[in-house]
Amino acid sequence: MNYLSTRGHPDRKRFCEILLEGLAPDGGLYLPEQYPQIDTATLAKWRKLPYAELAFEILSLYIDDIPPADLKAICAKTYTAEVFGTDEIVPLRELEDGVYLEALSNGPTLAFKDMAMQLLGNLFEYELARRGAELNILGATSGDTGSAAEYAMRGKKGVRVFMTSPDGRMSPFQQAQMFSLQDANIHNIAITGVFDDCQDIVKAVSNDLAFKRKYRIGTVNSINWARLLAQVVYYFAGYFQATASNDKPVSFTVPSGNFGNVCAGHVARMMGLPVHTLVVATNENDVLDEFFRTGVYRVRGAVDTHETSSPSMDISKASNFERFVFDLVGRDPARLRKLFVDDLGLNGSFDLSADPAFAQAAGRFGFRSGRSTHADRLATIRDTDKRFATLVDPHTADGLKAAREQLTPGVPMVVLETALPIKFAATLVEALGEEPARPKKFEGIEALPKRVVKLPADAEAVKAYIAEHCD
Repeated sequence: MNYLSTRGHPDRKRFCEILLEGLAPDGGLYLPEQYPQIDTATLAKWRKLPYAELAFEILSLYIDDIPPADLKAICAKTYTAEVFGTDEIVPLRELEDGVYLEALSNGPTLAFKDMAMQLLGNLFEYELARRGAELNILGATSGDTGSAAEYAMRGKKGVRVFMTSPDGRMSPFQQAQMFSLQDANIHNIAITGVFDDCQDIVKAVSNDLAFKRKYRIGTVNSINWARLLAQVVYYFAGYFQATASNDKPVSFTVPSGNFGNVCAGHVARMMGLPVHTLVVATNENDVLDEFFRTGVYRVRGAVDTHETSSPSMDISKASNFERFVFDLVGRDPARLRKLFVDDLGLNGSFDLSADPAFAQAAGRFGFRSGRSTHADRLATIRDTDKRFATLVDPHTADGLKAAREQLTPGVPMVVLETALPIKFAATLVEALGEEPARPKKFEGIEALPKRVVKLPADAEAVKAYIAEHCD
């Protein structure tokens, strides 16, 4: 399996090369040259597999430069009941007629990011040991990626983490999860700005090829293909739990800001998983909803990025969207570069509304979208608690609202849970008048000493900090 850049760089690379690299040298994102195709016989074979074995089967289609026995051992080490709380790893429950919740938040940091990050940590450690090398991971987080990455990488040999986050724009619980870590290989950097500033810094550093090579910079954001690939697995697992046979389609609703989680669903659908609709649920930062409604992709600046009660989706520039648009325009790198380098770079937007390709976003690729506000979130949290005795976090509430607007009779709708409610306690208190249950291991976490440095939204300042702490 070889991987190409969405922007047309001539090199083709193997999985372990892009695992440690992040962005392609031309600033593009890596995708496989083709998506492996799954037939009904394979689906039938996979249906009863435990999660770790299902992960091995799917990953094996994309990873041929790690010996199968080693890859199988990595999957078995990663996806255990001890780490994720249940044998199913991602248990599914029917909330109401035709609407299901897939639990993705039972990992170490109580968020769906653990599903991929735990695997990524083990893959990094394996490959670095095999090479006798070190890696400095630079990341950006709007809330959950940071803690998931840091908990997955803490204590890992040959790995340092430099995690940027928007200063003051995460929940107190999210901040405490990250900033309370005292491990020497974990560095938290609070950036004066919004998440998109953090994301821009990561891309700027990754595009400085000399610095990237000198300091061995890698990424754990969903621009890293390995992370997105790990997320493909739980779409298959959710599908198998929601159906009794492989002749029935299923829809998924995915709370999304950076388009990584739902892009994994796109990959699963392209492989042949019987996905009817992929619903992108946004909050007031509705860049993605605007595109799927109008064909116009218009990024917002920091001033126009709303601070909301579903803060992990306070994103106005969706990194992984480039992967989907690459498929949407027929995998034409010249067209992709015009949209993302010329139009987006110069004008801050591009318009596909009159392009025949835009109709394919819904028609061929099955995408729909929805938008939720603070009032909607509170109403959904209250309703879900009252009718089903189930607490959901604000992002999952965004998903439930959008899901109910896009139901198709006879087609199960699986809503991907994003985090446990305790991570956003203030909104739950506002909705219900009481704080959600807190796992014992996180009691008093907000009062722990914090290890964090504040820096301006400047890539050069971040590079200087990395250089200082790598020498």
